[in-house]
Amino acid sequence: MINYIWVGMTLIGVIFAMVNGTMDAVNEALFKGAKEGVTLSLGLMSILVFWLGLMKIAQDSGLLDKLSALFRPIIKKLFPEVPANHPAMGYILSNMMANFFGLGNAATPLGIKAMEQLKNLNGDKNTASRSMITFLAINTSSITLVPTTVIAIRMTYNSASPTDIVFPTIIATAISAVGAILIDRYFYRKRVRNGRR
Repeated sequence: MINYIWVGMTLIGVIFAMVNGTMDAVNEALFKGAKEGVTLSLGLMSILVFWLGLMKIAQDSGLLDKLSALFRPIIKKLFPEVPANHPAMGYILSNMMANFFGLGNAATPLGIKAMEQLKNLNGDKNTASRSMITFLAINTSSITLVPTTVIAIRMTYNSASPTDIVFPTIIATAISAVGAILIDRYFYRKRVRNGRR
């Protein structure tokens, strides 16, 4: 469906440019956008390779395991239906650590694996469980310590100080994560009061 929307928007834009006689501007924007896309991709790739390398070092040194152990009691309270040593718990913690370090691309496959494991715990039902909803809320609004993608974009466009975004990002993502958890708990309690789980 989304592909049809994109094609429709593109066709409408091209037809509008043809009617208004601005096809030159469309062609110029097309090639300029392609060039900027490649430049941006290369900039993002270098930053992501660096942070993924650091993440691998942290994993091999046991730092990620220590951070996971530190967060495990909190995660256990957020996901009381998930057994402590179930694979879903490991994927949830790994996903949160990747998001914590701003590695959204690395966090995505871990999040998908976590959802698959949570679905198994849910008995492969087509209805989302409490843990699945909670995980989705937390994953969408996770706390980010180092916003690598934003830093890479700022570096690509020659920002004077690309890391100035770190502290505001920590504050904004902490507020969004707390808000997501509070909203998740509110709706869960509302469902329980209405007699549904």
